[in-house]
Amino acid sequence: MIKHFQQFPRPHKVAISVLSVLVGLLSLAPSESAQAGRAQPTTVILEQVGERQPLTLSLDLVDTATTQAPVLVQERTVQVRSGDTLSAIFSRNGLPSTLLHDINQLNGVASELAKLYPGKILTFGFDAEHQFKSLHYPLDNSRSLHINYTSEGLSSHIEQAELEKRTEFAQATVSSNFWNAAAGAGLSPNQIMSLAGMFAWDVDFALDIRTNDNFTVLYEQYFKDGILVSTGNILAASFTNQGKVYQAIRHQDGNYYSPEGRYMRKSFLRAPVNFSHISSNFNPRRLHPVTGQVKPHRGIDYAARTGTPVVAAGNGVVVESGFSRFNGNYVVIRHDSTYTTKYLHLHQRKVNKGEKVKQEQQIGTVGATGRVTGPHLHYEFLVNGIHKDPKSVDLPQAAFLSPAELAVFKPKAKRLMAQLSKVSDIMLARNP
Repeated sequence: MIKHFQQFPRPHKVAISVLSVLVGLLSLAPSESAQAGRAQPTTVILEQVGERQPLTLSLDLVDTATTQAPVLVQERTVQVRSGDTLSAIFSRNGLPSTLLHDINQLNGVASELAKLYPGKILTFGFDAEHQFKSLHYPLDNSRSLHINYTSEGLSSHIEQAELEKRTEFAQATVSSNFWNAAAGAGLSPNQIMSLAGMFAWDVDFALDIRTNDNFTVLYEQYFKDGILVSTGNILAASFTNQGKVYQAIRHQDGNYYSPEGRYMRKSFLRAPVNFSHISSNFNPRRLHPVTGQVKPHRGIDYAARTGTPVVAAGNGVVVESGFSRFNGNYVVIRHDSTYTTKYLHLHQRKVNKGEKVKQEQQIGTVGATGRVTGPHLHYEFLVNGIHKDPKSVDLPQAAFLSPAELAVFKPKAKRLMAQLSKVSDIMLARNP
């Protein structure tokens, strides 16, 4: 055969050689069944771990000679128990202490994982050989901590979910008490306390609330995938108390101001306790409940449970902190050369003579010490040494925002107050 091939002319020999090479290449090509086999996906079921369902992966088969097989990840969910620490969780789940040490060395991560709350879920990820690959921990409704093991070691980052912010409103008229009216309007306990706190320098919510008082509130809500996850700040509110209207708008500094830009926070609170009813008003010719004799009652009694916090009505210095037969445990605060406040019948005193105090700082708790018939706080307000009715005394006015801040604040205040007015009109029309 070779001898005959040698006798062919040169052009014929070249053609035969090329044809032979082509036939050889075609013989090496895969069959249709082999090609079809490569295109078919295969399904892999991962082992069920913790509370998670098996994970189904659809994998395209590839040439294993040139590409590594994918890592199959297993997940284990761990619920934080009361009193748990990260060390206890690692020990309980057989995780190495060296891994815990490495995680604690990550900047910022150790402090986040130190704040473990019962009921929260930690999700650990492992490879097919049960080696640690990842840790996921939700920090709050919008942030989650991720720790991953890579070829370069551990890395961490915090993912921030995008939340949808909506402006919601609430409106109500008081029929029995302020708390019930606010709760009936859909406000949470924190929102109710915030609303009262906004107007605490103008309205004594333990004394001044009346039937038919009303309020309208605009506030933020945050949604994730259409589901409410948190409630934000109160943006603006209007409160009508005994026919007088009070309005407050949140500024970018986080404080509340009147529509004109006057600071809502003033030198004195109207009441040194929250949401307590009044057992005795200011009365200079009141019958003493113990002796039955006419004796001036130069203050207000706030009846409340023993242990209820009592706060300073304003900044000042404690000039007296002691005990007497009639006043029980008492505290006296001098605020300046003009104003002095007294707090009597305390269960406990939290401040000492000579100590400086700030407005809303706790100075004691409601009690029944001294000559009393039950637990309450007796509160007195003195101007130049003369007793005044705390609920009606004229208090110093608060300062305004600076001109530069007013230029920023007023357009926003105008827009929010227009929204409040519109909402109020709609709600009143629905409930004449």
